[in-house]
Amino acid sequence: MAQSLPRTRLNTSTLVRVLADLAVADPVENRQPFAERLGQWLDFSDSLALYSVLNAGMPTVLPGLAADSVAVALRSELTRVAGGLTQAIAADGLSGSDKVRIALPSPLPNDSVESASDFAPYHRYYLSHQREMSHAVTTLRAKVRLVLSGQSAPLARLAALDAVLEQGLAARERTLLANLPALLARHFERLYQTHREALAADQADLPAQWMRPGAWLLRFCRDMQSVLRAELACRLQAVEGLIETLENEEHSTQ
Repeated sequence: MAQSLPRTRLNTSTLVRVLADLAVADPVENRQPFAERLGQWLDFSDSLALYSVLNAGMPTVLPGLAADSVAVALRSELTRVAGGLTQAIAADGLSGSDKVRIALPSPLPNDSVESASDFAPYHRYYLSHQREMSHAVTTLRAKVRLVLSGQSAPLARLAALDAVLEQGLAARERTLLANLPALLARHFERLYQTHREALAADQADLPAQWMRPGAWLLRFCRDMQSVLRAELACRLQAVEGLIETLENEEHSTQ
């Protein structure tokens, strides 16, 4: 049975491709074997826990719901969670009609150029979405593991393996994802500088116009939302893998 491992690098992912398109990150090929990299990412206690899971006997599993019913239910839950988080990113509140949990910052009519060009509100906006994604995806992942642990001995072992890896790689993942706002800050500054350079010598710079179609700040906001969607896809990879493994097991027994 193929085992689903949580993502440990941003490399070769949709997220890296989006960042590369924005010219804020370059994909870096790493030819080091995965097992060696994994050994570097896990500390001693995590390595012992992983060893215990891999070398333990197959767990005893009580009969539960049919795998097909479980797979459908989990796939539906994944779609619901992903859809809700995606909608939260898209609902920026700019139209005035969206229900917004996290409002996208935008310049007010009387804002000065200095205050409107401050990246801090966009940093806070991104961090708020990261917290929401982290809570929702972590909760979903734990739920999927719990369900899988009651399906079959191989799936129960996979759930235990995923739990160990999630805990062991959490710090590395947080560090990688915490770099995203800094990368976006570089993109923000570059777009703003290009905008400033394009102004005529006697042309007033009006922050209220920065969110108009084609303006630099609206472009940045759309790029930032693209990064958020790519990060969400990255965070959901492990859950997707667990559910796909259940679906594959279901098909193999038919």
